[in-house]
Amino acid sequence: MTLEQAKKKLSAVGQEHLLRYWDELDEEQRSYLLEQIEELDTDLLQLVQDESGETPRGKLEPLGALTIDEIQKNRHRYESVGIQTLKERRVGAVLLAGGQGTRLGLDKPKGMLNVGVERELYLFGQLIQNMLHVVDKTGKWIPLFIMTSEKNHKDTVDFFEEKGYFGYERKYVYFFVQKMAPSVGYDGKIFMEEKYKISSSPNGNGGWFISLEKAGLLDKISEMGVEWLNVFSVDNVLQKIADPVFVGAVIENGCVCGSKVVAKADPNERVGVLCLEDGKPSIVEYYEMTDEMIHSRDEEGKLLYNYGVILNYLFNVEVLTRIMNQNLPNHIVEKKIPYINDNAEYVKPEEPNGYKFETLVLDMIHMMDNCLSFEVIRDREFAPIKNATGVDSLESARELMKKNGIEF
Repeated sequence: MTLEQAKKKLSAVGQEHLLRYWDELDEEQRSYLLEQIEELDTDLLQLVQDESGETPRGKLEPLGALTIDEIQKNRHRYESVGIQTLKERRVGAVLLAGGQGTRLGLDKPKGMLNVGVERELYLFGQLIQNMLHVVDKTGKWIPLFIMTSEKNHKDTVDFFEEKGYFGYERKYVYFFVQKMAPSVGYDGKIFMEEKYKISSSPNGNGGWFISLEKAGLLDKISEMGVEWLNVFSVDNVLQKIADPVFVGAVIENGCVCGSKVVAKADPNERVGVLCLEDGKPSIVEYYEMTDEMIHSRDEEGKLLYNYGVILNYLFNVEVLTRIMNQNLPNHIVEKKIPYINDNAEYVKPEEPNGYKFETLVLDMIHMMDNCLSFEVIRDREFAPIKNATGVDSLESARELMKKNGIEF
């Protein structure tokens, strides 16, 4: 992109201020700024001008689950199908690891958090250990795709190198960088982080597939014959990855997608709930639910909106590829965004001062024709580390690790 092309693109959307410091930049900085401007999705700016930027929800209805008891009855059959599929290397895993551990007091990738007490045990290492259990059972390495961000890519790759990939075969590990989206003020003006750098942030957990494709890894997936991708988050230390029973259940039930869920601990638990929206699978966030939805029960007294998602999904690659060109909706989220002011001084706000744009996995679920809701035992598979203390913290995760016999 040339300077003239950049000026034309920015003037069309009222963002000419991004070139304010052009004359002060060296050649390398100018080149970097032009690259960012070329990558800018200016359509996102329209969301700020809309009242909420959100698409109204359709008709929401409860969705049950394949319960723990039902899974147990068919466990042998599901596991046999899953193991065979894994032996044929038709399943890959995608680790969403683009975030930093800031809320946990760690200025590094969240996966570098040491969850150990008596020994070093990092989140990344425990997740790899969880995968190795399946590798041992099937005798086959599972292709692992790790999504980083611009902010933590080098730290993540260097850490895996330093730790010898935690015993995983490195030729089956692929890193890719998540796409970024600009950060804007309440007035719709894009913030600058430095004189040559636009303020941006990862484009949400729904951006993993398009980022994978942009990195050229979709060709690698096709070449390897991978038909299913198990997507999971970095912060759940008990996460079971490429679980043969889960894989087999999704396939045996003729579904193109599956989601692991847990029964809610109480009606007001702050988790997204798997449901139906206009007859298709969807996820309703806890803050979107009405009191009636939260407390509705069936004849047996069981919550109708009972199954919370834990960010562990299985997607059919062919279906994902087919819908990839259908744009995922973007959500605007209020955030505290550091920026440089009119005097080029760096400002770190203490209150929200603008918006970030995110795509969400829950919208990918809604693009599927069906989704198997697969219930798991909470204490065995759900120990998220999101907070420094209290609920879903390192402390609570360690208690569950101890309960599951993990030495730390």
